[in-house]
Formats: sequence, structure tokens, C-alpha cells
Amino acid sequence: MSQSCGFVAVVGAPNAGKSTLVNALVGQKVAIVSPKAQTTRVRLMGIAIAGEAQILLIDTPGIFAPRRRLDRAMVAAAWGGTQDADLVALVVDATTGLTRGVVELVDRLRERPEPKLLILNKVDLVKKPDLLALVAQFDGRASFEEIFMVSAATGDGVADLKATLAARMPEGPWHFPEDQVSDATDRMLAAEVTREQLYLQLHAELPYDSAIETERFEERADGSAAIHQQILVARDSQKAIVLGKGGARIRAIGEAARKELSTLLGRKVHLFLHVKVNPKWEEDRGLYREIGLDWVE
Repeated sequence: MSQSCGFVAVVGAPNAGKSTLVNALVGQKVAIVSPKAQTTRVRLMGIAIAGEAQILLIDTPGIFAPRRRLDRAMVAAAWGGTQDADLVALVVDATTGLTRGVVELVDRLRERPEPKLLILNKVDLVKKPDLLALVAQFDGRASFEEIFMVSAATGDGVADLKATLAARMPEGPWHFPEDQVSDATDRMLAAEVTREQLYLQLHAELPYDSAIETERFEERADGSAAIHQQILVARDSQKAIVLGKGGARIRAIGEAARKELSTLLGRKVHLFLHVKVNPKWEEDRGLYREIGLDWVE
């Protein structure tokens, strides 16, 4: 049986569950997730394998109405992720349904030539009659070749979706080795894991005025890695929140991130964090390169 390999652009509004779905399809964590919308900032590729098919899943930032430079860069990354895709998968949160943002997204996708799938996610939280009514709302809005109902969190419906994606991949050699699950570098992964802990531990206390910059990633002689990162925030009040009383919060963030990185990288990790206030960090071109975004005027 010959090999097949292709790109699937996973798009949707913020908080539709795209990263959770990519992780479920890959079979392990490759993208960070949190209850906060717009957690994903960059294009990350998850690499799933089903039989002789390698499915390259482009996890894109949620598409929303951008208000600032970082927003514009994230939306540009999302649409850029659909370029040259063999298939576009639109993920919709079934609990919120056909919002204005989803309608605008569907209208824009209608103009695109790529084959499109509609994936209704979080169906475990919606009654069946409401799901069927939602499917009817999408009828005629765009030419979706198939509609899937899944719960990325529980895994329900994910196997059928993966089998369909595999069957649709064009014939050709695999782009990556069998044991590789993502195109993220260790340096990028380290920044993403720390940012995830910021979101998970600080919840609504810290808005999106933060970024993680990996200053140094050192390979030590004993095989361990020493990672030095700075957490960039816009205001002194935010620095105090990240530090916590007596530095307790930043220690907790660092400890959780270090443990996860040790597991993901398969080796001991020494993680050193400090907080820097820079009201204009969003205007730093070098930081955009560091976190994997293009500079957008």
C-alpha cells in the first residue's frame, strides 16, 4: 500500500476547540490549550498518522475581528495557514452555534477552492435536536463536503474524522519521520508551555498583555536543558500579579511548566523565569520572530 501525505488547515473562531482537536487527532499534546479564547497565537503543525497516511494538521489561531497589531498578526497567521492546504476543516463550537463571527468565516471560506469539512465540536454538551437544527442552519452557506459531530475533549467521533482525513490525503511520501508529532522547535515549545501555565493559573487576572520570550536554551553536558525565559507584561500591576505574594505565583508557574517540559522533551529541564515590564512589547519585531508571527503593518 502506497504512502499518502497532505495538509489540513484547522480553522475556526476563538475557543472552538481547534487545539484540543488537533491534540486528539495526533494522539498526544502538541498544542497548548486553556479555557481562554485566543490561546493559540501561531501556526503550529500537529502530525497524525493513520495507516499509511500522514496528516499534517495546521492548528491556526482563532479568526476574529483584529483590534491591534498582535491581533492582526494572529489573524494573518490563521489565513496564511490555509494557503496550499489540501483540505480546510472548519471547527465550530456547537454550544454557541452560528454566531456572527462564524457566519463571516463561512462566507469567506465559500470563496476558497479547497475542499472543506465542517466539524461541530463539543457535541457532548448539546441536545441532539439542537444539533440537527444547527446542521440545518449551515445548509447552503458553503459547500462542505462532509459534516462531523465530535467531542475533542472526550474523543467521541474523533476516530471517524481521522479515518476520513487519512482517506483524503493525496498519494506521496511522508514529509516527517514516523516518530515526529509536531514541527515546533524545543525553544518554541518551551515558550508555549510557560504561556499555557500563565493562562491556566492566572485565569482572568492577566489579559492578553503578556508574552514569553525564550532568551537562552542551553544544552548541558549531563543531557539536561537550561531554559531562561522572560515573561513580558505591559504594566507594573501585571508584574505583581505574575510574581504573586513573595514570588509564590511565578514559582508555581515555573514548577508546573518545568514538569511538563521535562515530560515533553524527555529529559531533565532547569527553567529560569523572570518578569519584565515593557508597555511596547507588541511593537518589538524581534519578539514577533521569536514567537513565530509575521510583522503586520
